[in-house]
Amino acid sequence: MRYKLAPLYCRPWTLNGMSTRLIDSHYENNYGGALRRLNAITEQLERLDVATAPGYQLAALKRDELTALNSTLLHELYFASLGGDGREPPEAIQSAFARDFGSYQRWKDEFMAMGYALGGGSGWVLLTWVPRDGRLVNQLAAEHTQAAAGAVPVLALDMYEHAYHIDFGANARAYVDAFMRNIDWQSVQARLQDARATAAPRPLVQPEFGDLPGVGPEEVKAMLDAGQAVQVIDARPRHYFSRTSEIMDGAVWHDPERVSEWSGSLKKDEPVVVFCVWGFHVGCRMAATLRDQGYDARYMLGGHSAWKAIGGATKMHA
Repeated sequence: MRYKLAPLYCRPWTLNGMSTRLIDSHYENNYGGALRRLNAITEQLERLDVATAPGYQLAALKRDELTALNSTLLHELYFASLGGDGREPPEAIQSAFARDFGSYQRWKDEFMAMGYALGGGSGWVLLTWVPRDGRLVNQLAAEHTQAAAGAVPVLALDMYEHAYHIDFGANARAYVDAFMRNIDWQSVQARLQDARATAAPRPLVQPEFGDLPGVGPEEVKAMLDAGQAVQVIDARPRHYFSRTSEIMDGAVWHDPERVSEWSGSLKKDEPVVVFCVWGFHVGCRMAATLRDQGYDARYMLGGHSAWKAIGGATKMHA
């Protein structure tokens, strides 16, 4: 399999303060070089007998492949980021910046400062959509490889010296300023729209519990920290609970097999949060049972294990 060259995404003669000579050199030598290197590595991998090749040989080729592939992809995004007038972005982008950074100006200040910080060094500044959290982040990507896994970059600033030395010499700050004047916000908006269609990893589905409401451990912690009235029930099975030494601070353990004996002691006018070990069938079943009895009960996503994972307080139990 050979990777094909992508035509230049921007019109070099329209750029403000960035010469056609700079763009030609960048596209032909650096982007083209990354693509040629990627195809050469691909050919080596295709010829390699992975059953007999030393592990270090395969590992080295795959590392080089990752570097060359990311360099190719990021250069394509870089050229696609240019060609606009760099003025304030459309309302949809402005709203996204306000939600995720506080304001467009706050995003811009951070993005440019990250570029300045890489002056004289190497790497990329990326505006990236993270499907896991449904938000934008600015990130540094060094050596073409330190990109956020599972995320989709929508704007790329190349801070390797080859991106600016012909026009700007060592003045990396002037180059960053020129890049900002040439951002094609319409194309950024289109890529963000596409990125938002990228789904996060799907959670485990428990169809037997239908639309039973759950609550994250962070929300439970916030409720407790705020002094909100909430009844937290540790419903880990007796055989499991008896082998552990700790319990969530603020929780009361009740045997899930004897729910009919203790459920009457709960208050109907206060919400109930139930958890088991990992947040699966035991906690869900307890929450469903309590809801059937008229309680405002939810199960805690991830259970006791999730509570510990967020650093929630625990104490020794008797």
